[in-house]
Amino acid sequence: MVGVVKVRRPAVAGSFYPADRGELVRLIEWAFTHRLGPGEIPEASPTRVKASIGFVAPHAGYMYSGPVAAHVYHALAREGRPEAVVVAGPNHTGMGAFLSVYPGGYWETPLGEVEVDSDLVKALVERSRYLEPDEDAHLYEHSVEVQVPFLQYIFKDPPKLVPIVFRDQSLEVAMDLARAVKAVQDELGVDLVFIASSDFTHYDPHDVAVKKDSAALEAIKRLDPEALYAVIEKYNVTMCGPGPVATLLYLARLHGASQAVVLKYATSGDVTGEKSWVVGYAAVRVPAPGHA
Repeated sequence: MVGVVKVRRPAVAGSFYPADRGELVRLIEWAFTHRLGPGEIPEASPTRVKASIGFVAPHAGYMYSGPVAAHVYHALAREGRPEAVVVAGPNHTGMGAFLSVYPGGYWETPLGEVEVDSDLVKALVERSRYLEPDEDAHLYEHSVEVQVPFLQYIFKDPPKLVPIVFRDQSLEVAMDLARAVKAVQDELGVDLVFIASSDFTHYDPHDVAVKKDSAALEAIKRLDPEALYAVIEKYNVTMCGPGPVATLLYLARLHGASQAVVLKYATSGDVTGEKSWVVGYAAVRVPAPGHA
């Protein structure tokens, strides 16, 4: 008997982004052309240039963080389509494994389906001490899902997806996953981009959030996960995805990268005008060695 192909249905279509295809496309294009966005709709390069190891992207509702996230996908479009994109985010639901990867099948959004790279999933699990194939952690989680429509929009044939969510956001787990990702790149020659999904300070006044997040971003720019965690503890930075970001920073160091570049920072208050109670969002790029 032929097995049934698993399809992960969207959990936050209709809340974090529109459930209607046309409305979703219009909102993504609004994000790209917004005054806080890159200012133009990107055109994907027909040739692949491996200019970035990965990115940090926010994962709030598109009306709030979409223009900042658009900077990530504008940059990625210019580099052309990779074979796969690993999208790692925090686990907000508390369900599933401590470090969970969706095992296979497809992820569905209003823009269609994206294939999960089951071969890459298996290779990563084999090389990690902590990563487990698990569906439960992904059922209602938004941190990975909100990245997928952007990938579908910029690439007509989207790269395969590896969805990972962290319940355990310790530096040990982040370092382990970074080593596993680097191993599959080296041993199997996989062309992948790593997207760390995280928002920054939550529910502080705008000026306070900017100050806290600036300190966190300085550590990120230096590719220093230990310093990032020290800043988080010292200043009570309520960043929800430090584990995915630390993984990207460790991966960057393993590749010999020298710095990260902040493409855009803004808060929800910059979008709505309500600055007494904001969430911070950052788009960050980690250039590959030899690329600006």
